Amino acid sequence: MKTVVTTDNPPTPAAPLSQGIRKGPILQVSGQLPFDPATGAVVGTTVAEQTTQTLRNVTAVLEAAGAGPKDVVMLRAYLTDAAHLPELNEAYAAAVGEPFPAHTTVYMQLPPGLLGEIDELAVLDD
Repeated sequence: MKTVVTTDNPPTPAAPLSQGIRKGPILQVSGQLPFDPATGAVVGTTVAEQTTQTLRNVTAVLEAAGAGPKDVVMLRAYLTDAAHLPELNEAYAAAVGEPFPAHTTVYMQLPPGLLGEIDELAVLDD
């Protein structure tokens, strides 16, 4: 059975998707963006600022499912510019800490002002 995970922090997505889906011990968090949960505005103009907010939003979905960063086994980051990878990695390492989950980075186009998106896969202890 699949369980939908929903929280008001981060903002409810405009797209037709669930913030998270849990099936058994597996939790997939949908791609999150650097939106402020209170205002819906983009937080920050740098990759570091946006990555930090995006990870806060991902963590909010994890917590709504009874999980946390320690349960994450895979993180996918989507960037708009390959030149931003070092800044993403620095902000990610500071926010996540060791042991680091597996990590993939993909380059894509996002709406203006958005520099990246992150989704995570977690495995929970039942």
